Amino acid sequence: MTVEAHPDPSAGRRLVAGWTTRRWLAWGTAGAFVVFLGLSALGTWTLAHSTAINNRLVDHSTPALIASTRLEGAVLEQESAISAYGATGRSSFLAGYRDARNRQDAAVKQLTALARADPATARDLDRVRGRIATWQHDFAEAIAEAENPRSAAADRGSADASAFAPVRAALGRQQDAQQAQRAGARRDLADARTLRNATFSAIAAVLTALFVLVFVALRQGVTRPMDRLSADVRTVAHGDFTHPVTGTGPADFRLLAADVEAMRRRLTAELGFSQDARARMDEQATELRRSNAELEQFAYVASHDLQEPLRKVASFCQLLERRYAAELDERARTYIHFAVDGAQRMQTLINDLLDFSRVGRLHTDRTRVDLEKTFTDAHDALGLAIEDGGARVTHDVLPTVDADPTQMGMLLQNLISNALKFRAPERAPRVHLSARPDEAGLWRFELADNGIGIGPDQTERVFVIFQRLHTREQYPGNGIGLALCKKIVEYHGGTIGVDSDHTPGLKIFFTLPVSEATTDDHDGREDSPQ
Repeated sequence: MTVEAHPDPSAGRRLVAGWTTRRWLAWGTAGAFVVFLGLSALGTWTLAHSTAINNRLVDHSTPALIASTRLEGAVLEQESAISAYGATGRSSFLAGYRDARNRQDAAVKQLTALARADPATARDLDRVRGRIATWQHDFAEAIAEAENPRSAAADRGSADASAFAPVRAALGRQQDAQQAQRAGARRDLADARTLRNATFSAIAAVLTALFVLVFVALRQGVTRPMDRLSADVRTVAHGDFTHPVTGTGPADFRLLAADVEAMRRRLTAELGFSQDARARMDEQATELRRSNAELEQFAYVASHDLQEPLRKVASFCQLLERRYAAELDERARTYIHFAVDGAQRMQTLINDLLDFSRVGRLHTDRTRVDLEKTFTDAHDALGLAIEDGGARVTHDVLPTVDADPTQMGMLLQNLISNALKFRAPERAPRVHLSARPDEAGLWRFELADNGIGIGPDQTERVFVIFQRLHTREQYPGNGIGLALCKKIVEYHGGTIGVDSDHTPGLKIFFTLPVSEATTDDHDGREDSPQ
């Protein structure tokens, strides 16, 4: 894969312009709200207009027509009753006249109340009232108040019809006006209903159009760009890292797409770098396997072919000393001793190097190792040195760990041997191994002795291979024991070091991972020297 240059994350942002989804939403909501307010105002006005016309019809025109009809009926009944009273003189007809007069007053009162808001109705009512009042004064009341109604009616004779004619005409005109007003109100109500239906149909159409517009806008401006962006992201997520991520729609969608594209470019660059690094690691792993194979071959040669000449040198030097002992002086014997000792030390050094190289390479099987038994085996292997030095080697109850048993034996044996070797001349060696869990969830082991110890500035050197703090004449060895211990501990995932505060002597601590089968019992226990 071609490695792309690291993109500038702000480059895509500088190129994005236009309205964001939030801005579109704000303005769209504001526009929809304005349209809603307009439609609400139009609907309210239409309802108010229709209600007003309906109220005028119900509360004015119809009641006025009814009251006018009642007024006409009451006046006509008065004319009939007063005519009958004048002809017969019966008081019952006069009572009918008075009753009709009262109904006339009630109708006039109702019409007067209704005419307050309509000047035309008021004028018609005044005209009717005037005509009625004239007829009642000139004819009806005169007969009603006369002692002899018959003679009073006979005196007025034909004047009755001529006096009542203007009343009929006024009542007729009033009726016609009320009928026309009611018919006009009904037409206005029909027009208002038509307007109302048209208005609400238009409101419904506008709302439907607004809904469709919102749906289309969301589809075009939100869901479609989001679907396209999601498709691009899924394509990249499925492994096509060269697929570009492009953005459409509002500015924030395009900005998001620019950020994702920048991330894709960065990941592509990192992936390319990672693949190159992996290729280099594969090459190094191949080279390391080849090198390990060569090291295995070298170890075989060192353990067999190199030691064979050393054994021959030592053997022939010893044979030379025995066969020609009488002819060799003391200096010759010393030289032969040096040669034999050098060959033997070379053999020991080769064996130590082989042991050091085998850690983590040959013994790689980890099992549950009981360190109690491992400590006992190491104690037995060093029994002669412990007995010769009068040493006392003790330990706490030791746990079971997941480790290589051979390497655990080498670890404990080297540490105890190192403590016995560097003992103080003035006191018998005392060595103690303790074990406890630490805060990190590991076993912490501490092997403390009362030997000569080391200086604080030498705590790191003792774990370096071939680093010696004393001469071979003082203390024998190749300087590889603690280096081997360090390699074993680190191979098992632990750490090793020196506690510089411990006196007298030396305290070496190391950690090992906790096994699930490890016991939590740590009562101290002492081993007898052997």
